[in-house]
Amino acid sequence: MDLSASDAAAVVRRPVIGLTTYLERAKQGVWDVRAAFLPQQYFDAVTASGGIAVLLPPQPGPDAAAAAVLDGLDGLILTGGLDVQPELYGAERHPLTDPGRPDRDEWELALFRGAEERRMPVLAICRGLQLVNVARGGTLHQHLPDALGTERYRIGGGVFATNEVMVDDGSRLAALVGAGTVDVHSYHHQGVDRVGAGLVVTARTDDGLVQAVESDDDQYLVGVQWHPEENLEDRRLFAGLVAEASAYRAASQGVSA
Repeated sequence: MDLSASDAAAVVRRPVIGLTTYLERAKQGVWDVRAAFLPQQYFDAVTASGGIAVLLPPQPGPDAAAAAVLDGLDGLILTGGLDVQPELYGAERHPLTDPGRPDRDEWELALFRGAEERRMPVLAICRGLQLVNVARGGTLHQHLPDALGTERYRIGGGVFATNEVMVDDGSRLAALVGAGTVDVHSYHHQGVDRVGAGLVVTARTDDGLVQAVESDDDQYLVGVQWHPEENLEDRRLFAGLVAEASAYRAASQGVSA
């Protein structure tokens, strides 16, 4: 039986991927205003992988806003940024923890929880992985030099460090990037301490630090502690999300992908 025109359009339309952002002060010409901010590398990675990128700055009334926004998305990327508030996981604030950004924390928690309810595909990057871990009841090391005695994950000056991670065979992550050692771009001073409920660790560095997690059920949830958007030669994590988002959209429309 031939597809109707509307069904055919549902199949071929590129999936819409939401990417979380900050609201930051920005200057352009005579203007000095707050604006949605996200490095171009993120949405370039989505579009190069066949998706349509939509920026998601924090909204008032995050729960209701997230529900409305998610209705128009096929996939979600929780992007990198400043530290998650330690108050969210019951810890005292470390002197070197970034100033709190409750607007973004509340917004991203609402988006993630809504995506979980919908079984929507999620890719969580750096801060995004940490937020997912906190949302699932986990905790964070607030300053890795204190916990591990090393500055290897953030050398500073806006320069990404290169680290080697070990990806577990048989994981969803391994299906995307291969099992074994992978070189990644790091820029973070915090990391996963206690792993949240329903999360499986699928990559670590040689010092034991968690470098990737995924869901222990069939929801597509992949979180990485590194910055895959910085690797222009390797879009596999973004391509994986876009493929899953296409399947999610097709299923929601009741057609075959």
